[in-house]
Amino acid sequence: MTQEVERCNKAIELAMSGKKVAVVSSGDAGIYGMAGLVLELLGGGRREVGGGKNKNYTPHPTSHIPVFIIPGVPAFCAAAGLLGAPLMHDFASISLSDLLTPWETIKKRLKMAAEGDFVIILYNPKSKKRVSQLKEAIDIISTHRKHNTPVGIVKNATREDEEARVTVLGDISNHYDFIDMSTIVIIGNSTTFITEGKMITPRGYSV
Repeated sequence: MTQEVERCNKAIELAMSGKKVAVVSSGDAGIYGMAGLVLELLGGGRREVGGGKNKNYTPHPTSHIPVFIIPGVPAFCAAAGLLGAPLMHDFASISLSDLLTPWETIKKRLKMAAEGDFVIILYNPKSKKRVSQLKEAIDIISTHRKHNTPVGIVKNATREDEEARVTVLGDISNHYDFIDMSTIVIIGNSTTFITEGKMITPRGYSV
């Protein structure tokens, strides 16, 4: 963490020297991963359109380097598979880390996702230094969800010491000590239910 730019610049430097380089991200490189940063650096950090004011675009000297982005299994998919089928309908993924995104922006996204009745996936829910954001996020979501809304908590999905828990929104505080940066939290919407210990968000098929 905090050395992503250095890693990607080093990869570009090696690629410019003629080497074939792989930048490895956990999960999917395009989801909270390195793919976007590599492309941004190759473009000189400039935007042709969007991302604020338009700028005259000058290709970066390294922009001729071919980049192939290989899809992987993101953590929320691995976690969902362990929990059952909580993502069968619309969902929103939100990182609670305010290292790169202002906390006020994160709170706005939480509020809008909760109001929109999305299933909500929380990435980076809690670290050793950042302990208050998870509680605040749950408080925001709880204003729009019932006490018995299903919640799935998965630590170390597909890794050693993998563990999955299913609980409800009103009892999630009992699991705060279990939750850390390697944990994915999935909060159901108004239709999500639990059966046989599995979370299911119905797609709407007639059953």
